[in-house]
Amino acid sequence: MAAAIRRILFICEGNIQRSRTAADLYANTPGLEVASAGLANSARIQVCDELLQWADDIFVMEDRLITLVRRRFNASLGDKELVCLGIPDDFQYMQPELCSLLVAKLSTCLGPAYQ
Repeated sequence: MAAAIRRILFICEGNIQRSRTAADLYANTPGLEVASAGLANSARIQVCDELLQWADDIFVMEDRLITLVRRRFNASLGDKELVCLGIPDDFQYMQPELCSLLVAKLSTCLGPAYQ
């Protein structure tokens, strides 16, 4: 019997720096399937109903994004929790400090099996 795959969605504003870095960091983690998206109209990949329904766990980078996601996509969320990582838009893609911060915060949220 195959192990369950946990589907993770990372959301930020533009899907260029933070959420994309998070998805790329965890892309090859056994037991996880990851995706990233942004809320801005100019986002590289935009948040949509299908992505939200696909995800088992949804992580947003800032508190204000929880309100925006719920306002636009509440029907697609169902009873899914949005977890805020509290990571400001102060980093570049794959910046070492961003990677360290993501790993530290996500190890707590995902558990030791996904470090």
